[in-house]
Amino acid sequence: MRQPSLTARRVAAASVSLVVAAGAAACGPEDNDAKASGGDSKPHRGGTLTILNRNPQQDFDPARLYTSGGGKVPSLVFRTLTTRNRENGAAGTEVVPDLATDTGRPSKDATVWTYTLKEGLTYEDGTAITAADIKYGIERSFAPELSGGAPYLRDWLIGGADYQGPYKDPKGLASIETPDSRTIVFHLNKPEGEFPYLATQTQFAPVPKAKDTGTEYEKHPVSSGPYKVVKNENDGERLTLERNTHWSASTDAERKAYPDTIDVRSGLDSSVINQRLSASQGADAAAITTDTNLGPAELAKVSGDKELAARVGTGHFGYTDYLAFNPKVKPFDDVKVRQAISYAIDRSSVVNAAGGSSLAEAATTFLPDQESFGHTPYDLYPAGRTGDPAKAKELLKAAGHPDGLTVTLTHSNSQDFETGPEIATAIQDALKKAGITVELQGLEENDYSDTIHDVKTEPGFFLAHWGADWPSGGPFLAPIFDGRQIVEGGANFNTGFLDDKAVNAEIDAINKLTDLDAAARRWGALDEKIAGQALTVPLFHPVYKRLYGKDVRNIVISDWDGVLDPSQVAVK
Repeated sequence: MRQPSLTARRVAAASVSLVVAAGAAACGPEDNDAKASGGDSKPHRGGTLTILNRNPQQDFDPARLYTSGGGKVPSLVFRTLTTRNRENGAAGTEVVPDLATDTGRPSKDATVWTYTLKEGLTYEDGTAITAADIKYGIERSFAPELSGGAPYLRDWLIGGADYQGPYKDPKGLASIETPDSRTIVFHLNKPEGEFPYLATQTQFAPVPKAKDTGTEYEKHPVSSGPYKVVKNENDGERLTLERNTHWSASTDAERKAYPDTIDVRSGLDSSVINQRLSASQGADAAAITTDTNLGPAELAKVSGDKELAARVGTGHFGYTDYLAFNPKVKPFDDVKVRQAISYAIDRSSVVNAAGGSSLAEAATTFLPDQESFGHTPYDLYPAGRTGDPAKAKELLKAAGHPDGLTVTLTHSNSQDFETGPEIATAIQDALKKAGITVELQGLEENDYSDTIHDVKTEPGFFLAHWGADWPSGGPFLAPIFDGRQIVEGGANFNTGFLDDKAVNAEIDAINKLTDLDAAARRWGALDEKIAGQALTVPLFHPVYKRLYGKDVRNIVISDWDGVLDPSQVAVK
C-alpha cells in the first residue's frame, strides 16, 4: 500500500494572480454548461483537447503506472478488465465491466475470480485482444525492471510473492489460467471480495507479447483504448494521442472519445496552468487539467466573474487529513491524553487554515464521507466546531497532567495546506486553550515522509493523510489499522501500531464479502470501533476545485478520484 498518486492529491498555490478575476461560488459538475461561452452545450466529435498538468506522465507503461482506477490519461490508451463508472458524483464510485463482460464471477469463497472477454476486442493495429495478452500484461508487471505499479497482485495471487516476471520466468504464473482466448481465471491465496476494484488497475491492460519491448515499451505502448500514442517526449512531459481507428464504441460503454487528438503538456507551474485556463486563449480555450487545483488565494480571486464561476468543477475524493499518534512515545501511550487532544481540536480553525469550507470539509470519522466507503456518521469526542478545552483539561487531569503538558507536533514545511505550517499552527493555537503547549517541528517534504513512515523514527505526534486506491473501506482502513501490515523494514502506514486480533479478524471477514454494499456497512462499523482507541484525530476531507477552458463541454467529475475525466470531454 502507499499513499495516493499525485494526480489524486490537492496542490494549492499560496498566491497566484489570475489573468482574469474569477467567480466566487465554484459549481459542481452538474452545473457546468455552455452558457458562459454562449455556445451549444451538446458534445460534438472532433477537435483537439489540451491537457495542462504539473506532473509528467512518466513511465507510460501499464505495468509501471500506479493509478486509481486506471488513472485519467492512461485510461484513454489502456483498457482493463473492469473500470470506473464514468458518471458524476457518487454514481462514479461504481466498478463496471470494461474489456470483460461483467465485473467478475467469484467462487471458492472469493479466492477464485473468472472473467470472460467481450467479443470483437482489438488493438490499434486491428489484431485481436486475447486473455493470454491480459495474463502476460499482468505477469510483466512483476518484472523488477518494470516496478512501480500497485502491489496488490504480488500479495493476492498465489505464487505472486516470489515471481520475478516473464523475462526471468517465461513459464508465467500458474495462478492465472487462460483456458481459452476469451477466459481468464485468477487464483488468490486469500478471499478478496474487492477483486473487481483491483481489476481496474492498469496492470490488467492487455499487452501483446510479440510487441513487448521491455523498458522501451512506454515509448509506444500498444493501445486497447480509444486513443493511441503517436508522440512521447521527455518521459511523458509531452504526449500526443490520436484516435485509435480500431477502437469500437460498441465494446466500450464508458469512454466517449469525442476529440480527435489529445495534447498532454506537463512540467508546468500550478500558477501558469490556472492562468492559462482562466484566460482561455487559443488552444487553451479547449484545455483542462487533471492534476492542478485552485488554492485558497486563487479561489479567493474568483469572486466576481460569472463566466469563470461557470468554469470551476468541484470534485471529492476518498481522502482524509488527520493527526496521528505513536502510542509507543510518551505521553501518547496514555489513551486519555490522546482523547484530550481529540476534544481540544478546533476544526473550524483547521478548515480555515486548509483554505476554508470551499476546499475542506470538517471530519470526525476516519472514513471519508461517502457511501461507497461505508461512511457511518459518528463523533466519539464531540468538540463542536471550535473544540472543547474544558473536557480536554478534565481528561488531562485524570491522566496525571493537572497543569497541562508540552508536546511536539511534526509537520511538513511544504505549502500544501494539508500537512504544512498553516495546519500545524491552527492545532497549536487550539491545544493551547486546553493547557497543552505545542512545539512545532517542521521537516522538508522528503525528510518528513521518510521520518513518519519509518517505525524507527516515527514521532509521537504528527500530521498525516491517506487516500484510497479505490472507493471502498478496504484500501482505506487496512493499511492504517491492520496489524499484519506493520512494516519494520520499509514504508509503514500503520502509524498507531495497532495489532488488534478482533480488528484483523473483522478485516478478513469483510474481505470475503462479494456483496460490496454489505461490505461497506461493515467497514463503517469497523471505523467507529477503531476510533474508540483514539489513535488518530480526523481533521478534514479535502475538496477539489479545478478550472477548465471556455470551449470544453461534457464535464464529468466522479467521486472515485475527484478528477475531471478526459474520456468524457468534448471541445467546441
